[in-house]
Amino acid sequence: MNLEKMFEMQKALDERIIKEKGLEGQDLLPNLILALQVELAECENEWRGFKHWSNDREPRICVIDKKGQTAKEYYKNPLLEEYVDCLHFILSIGNRIGFNNDAMIQQIIKRSKERELETNIGIGKAFSHLMSLVFGFYFSIEDEGTYVRSFERFLNLGQQLGFTPEQIEAAYMEKNAVNHQRQQEGY
Repeated sequence: MNLEKMFEMQKALDERIIKEKGLEGQDLLPNLILALQVELAECENEWRGFKHWSNDREPRICVIDKKGQTAKEYYKNPLLEEYVDCLHFILSIGNRIGFNNDAMIQQIIKRSKERELETNIGIGKAFSHLMSLVFGFYFSIEDEGTYVRSFERFLNLGQQLGFTPEQIEAAYMEKNAVNHQRQQEGY
C-alpha cells in the first residue's frame, strides 16, 4: 500500500474542497475528527459482529447485476467502502496537522507490521480501542505518537477485517475518484 501517494491524493482532494467551498483559513480539524468518529461507527455497523441479538452478524456483500455481467462479476463490499471512508479522514487529519512526512509514514508502517505479531484482541475490541484513541484526538492530536498509534491500529483493523493492502489501496483510489466527481457535480 502506497501511503505516500494516498496522503498526496487526499491533500489534493482536501485543497479542492477548501477552495471550492470557500473554507480557507478555517479550523476544519474538529470536523475531520468528528467525521472520522462517524465513519468508524458506520464501519463497525457494517461489520455487524457485535450484534449478539441478531442472527445476521456477517458483513454484507451486495451483488449487483449489471447489464452484460453475471452477478459474480460485479459486487460491492459496504464494509470495505466504510473502512476506506475512514481512511480518507485519517489521511486528511494527518495532512492537516503535518503528520504526513516520509519519516512519519515509515513509522506508521513499521508499527503496523510490529503489531501484526501481537495477539489478536478481536475485532470488536479493536474497533473500541481505535474509537477511544480517535476520541482522544481532541486532547492530544498534536502528539505524533497518538496519531501514529491510531493509524497503525486502523491498518491492523483492516487486516483483521480481512482486507489486503492491495484491496484497501484500490478501494481508496476508486473512492477518491468518486469524491472528485462529487465535487465536480456540486456535492
